[in-house]
Amino acid sequence: MTAPDSLPLHALAEDNLAAASPDLLRPMVKTFADALMSAEADAACNAEYGQVSDERANHRNGHRPREWDTRAGTVELAIPKLRSGSYFPHWLLERRRRAEQALISVIATACLLGVSTRRVEKLAESPGVTQLSKSQVTAMARHLDEQVAAFRNRPLDQGPYAFVWVDALTQKVREGGRIINVHALIAVGVNADGHREIPGIDVATAEDGAGWLAFLRSLIARGLSGVRLVISDAHAGLVDAIGATLPGASWQRCRTLPHALNRRGGTPIARALLSQVPKSAQPWVATLLRTVFEQPDADAVQAQMRHVLDALEAKFPKAAAHLDAAQGDVLAFTAFPREIWRQIWSNNPQERLNKEIRRRTDVVGIFPDRTALIRPVGAVLAEQNDEWTEARRYMGLNLPAKARLHPIESETDETVLPTELTA
Repeated sequence: MTAPDSLPLHALAEDNLAAASPDLLRPMVKTFADALMSAEADAACNAEYGQVSDERANHRNGHRPREWDTRAGTVELAIPKLRSGSYFPHWLLERRRRAEQALISVIATACLLGVSTRRVEKLAESPGVTQLSKSQVTAMARHLDEQVAAFRNRPLDQGPYAFVWVDALTQKVREGGRIINVHALIAVGVNADGHREIPGIDVATAEDGAGWLAFLRSLIARGLSGVRLVISDAHAGLVDAIGATLPGASWQRCRTLPHALNRRGGTPIARALLSQVPKSAQPWVATLLRTVFEQPDADAVQAQMRHVLDALEAKFPKAAAHLDAAQGDVLAFTAFPREIWRQIWSNNPQERLNKEIRRRTDVVGIFPDRTALIRPVGAVLAEQNDEWTEARRYMGLNLPAKARLHPIESETDETVLPTELTA
């Protein structure tokens, strides 16, 4: 049995994994895969294992363990080692998830571009790569880049997208013989069906108004529409970019983002406010601010905010002035239905996505170029987008539509009705 002949059987087994018990399938998958690798190793040696033959071209030299993630669970494989050269089953590599393929491709590309051997070896230990040929790297990168490009350029036809979260992650790349910081701009939205969707990703040299303006314009050109609220940290130039590209949309400043304290970029209001008071008073101020978000309706939220401002004014006038200036952006969520406040008053729902991205990018550290950065990040986002499509709705089916029909108070305290009502 040769490897090409076995691939259809392997694909058929993968397609039927979900229909049987994982406890039964895992040993079957392991037995099948081990037999296939043994046959391929015999073909490479030009003789069966243990066979004495004048035509033998190589010998076995033990095994190396490798975990293989399948739909039946993780399977421990024993990949044959050869005395001369190396062997790795190509079909096993091709079955990897897109994000893992992307990470492998970045590591191999870094090697080809002259990154130190010791550093590449450390990087390769993470996904379990032992050796990749230049042709494998080229073919894999081309395939992945096509997938990521298709994902980034797809039409955004599942709108309107009432709520959009945006964030920027700082990464390091090599350009012009030096290492610079670039910013991966990422958008997440809720489509008309109530599912979360990732409209796009781009890389900007600077996290400023020009970068955000270009990013939002590219999303609009692909079909982003119906945006009522953009949720983010206080990124530089973002509010002006929203006003220029998304008329009628308001901005909700993230109230807190506790898991990103070391990240560069925008500042959540809680962290910014705590920086205005002594460390000994920070727990009291944080608790005081939290009471604003625990109120049952919009009127109670406004009343509690006035109480918090009065309390801060008596002890920390500078902090009170800071919160007073930002309260319109901090309380933008109150213009929408109470059922979705917890989902739209911060960027916290996006933190898990950011964690998945950093789990891949931290392995590399410094990317050889921007394409190498977009490849793994785009692959992670494409996979997450697929999972969200099949998962349960992030919001009830009627909530995005209800939010689109919800009036928003303008700066002049006049009620502004959505275009659906004024048309």
